[in-house]
Amino acid sequence: MKKSLNFFLTITIVIAITSCSHAEKRAKEVINKTGEVVGKSATEFIEGVSEGIDKTLQCEILLSQTLKDNGLQYGKFEINNDTQGGHNNILTLYIIFNKDFKGKILAKVFDKSGVECGRALVNVEMKAGEANYYDFCFDKRTQIEVKSRITIE
Repeated sequence: MKKSLNFFLTITIVIAITSCSHAEKRAKEVINKTGEVVGKSATEFIEGVSEGIDKTLQCEILLSQTLKDNGLQYGKFEINNDTQGGHNNILTLYIIFNKDFKGKILAKVFDKSGVECGRALVNVEMKAGEANYYDFCFDKRTQIEVKSRITIE
C-alpha cells in the first residue's frame, strides 16, 4: 500500500509539474497574442487620429488662374520654421512647370478669418517639364496658422 501511495504521489507531482509548465506556456502565448492585438489596435488608432488631424489642420493652397494658364501646377507642400526665430513662417512648395516660365511668384498668407498676414516673393526661371521645391520665406512675425489660406500669384 505504501508503494502504491508513493507511486500515486509521484504521478500526481509529475502531472502537476507538467500541467503548471503547460499552463505557464499557454499563459505566455495568450499574453503575447493579446499584446500583439493591443499593439496593432493602438497603432491603427494613432494612425487614424494622425490622418484626421492632417486633413483637418491642413492649409489651403490656391494657385492663380494666370499661373495655371502659364503651365504651373503644384504638388506637395510643407510649413517650416526659419532659423531666425520665426514659427511656421516658411512655405516650401513643389512647383511643376508644364511650360517655360520666367518671372516672380508671390505667395500671400491669410489667417482662418481671411485677414492677410504675410507676403513672400521668389524669382523663378524653369523650362517646360521641370519641377522644383521653392521656399517662400515670410517675415518671422508671420505665422502660417492652422487652416490658413495661401494664394500663389
